[in-house]
Amino acid sequence: MIRCLILMTALAGTLLAQATYKAPRTWNNQPDLQGIWQARTNANDSVEPHTAVLGMSAGAGVIVDPPDGKIPYRPDAMAKRNANFKNRATADPVGKCWMPGVPRMTYLPFPLQIFQSANYILVASEFVHNYRTIYINGTKHLPGVDFYNGDSRGRWEGDTLVVDVAGFNDQTWFDRSGNHHSDDLHVVERYTRTAEDVLSYEATIEDPKTFTRPWKIALPLYLHKEPNFRLLEYECHAYLEDAIKDGSK
Repeated sequence: MIRCLILMTALAGTLLAQATYKAPRTWNNQPDLQGIWQARTNANDSVEPHTAVLGMSAGAGVIVDPPDGKIPYRPDAMAKRNANFKNRATADPVGKCWMPGVPRMTYLPFPLQIFQSANYILVASEFVHNYRTIYINGTKHLPGVDFYNGDSRGRWEGDTLVVDVAGFNDQTWFDRSGNHHSDDLHVVERYTRTAEDVLSYEATIEDPKTFTRPWKIALPLYLHKEPNFRLLEYECHAYLEDAIKDGSK
C-alpha cells in the first residue's frame, strides 16, 4: 500500500511538472523542439509487448491504444505479419538499408536532429542520411504521389506540433517483427516538449486495408546533452556490401 502511494505521488508530480513546463521559444515564438533526440525503447524490435527471441530483447511495447497493446489487424493482414516475422532476417526493409518510414524513423536506435524555420521543420536521422521535411506553411498534401516516409504537413496546437502524414507506399515496416501497413496508411503525430530534455511523441495510425480500427503509440525522446554530440555517418549500403563480401569468403 505504501509503495502504491509512493508511485502515485511520483506520477502525479511528473504529470504536474509536464503540465506546468513551458517550452523555450524560437526566434519567431514557436516552441523550440530543436536538438538531437533519441528514443530509449526497444520499439524497433516490436511496437507490441513481446518476449525475447534471437537478436531481439523482450519489451513492454509502446502501444497505448488499444489497452491490450496489440495491433488490431484484419485477419489477412495478421497472416502477412506472421509470415513477415518468420522471414524477418532477410525481409525487413531496414535490413536492406531502405528508408524506415513513419513512425519507425522516430524510434530507430539512431539519434535524430530537429531543425526549425518559419515554413518547415526538418527531421534528420543518422540512419542512411535519411530526413523528413514537415511543412508548416499551410500547404496541402501532394496528390497522386507516394513516399517511403510519407508527405508531412504540420500545424501548431498550443505548444504541440501536430503532423498529418499521408501519401505512403507499402514498402516499410513498423518494426523488426514484421508489423506492416498498406499504401492507405495515415499517421497523425504529436510532438510536445514536456521537460528540458524530454520530447513526448505520440502517433495515431490508421489503415482500413490493414487494421480494423486506428491505434496509437506513445514514447519519450531524450535530448543528447553530451559535449560536441552530433549526427555521425552510418553508411548502411557500404556495410551491407562488406557483410556480403565477408560471407562469400
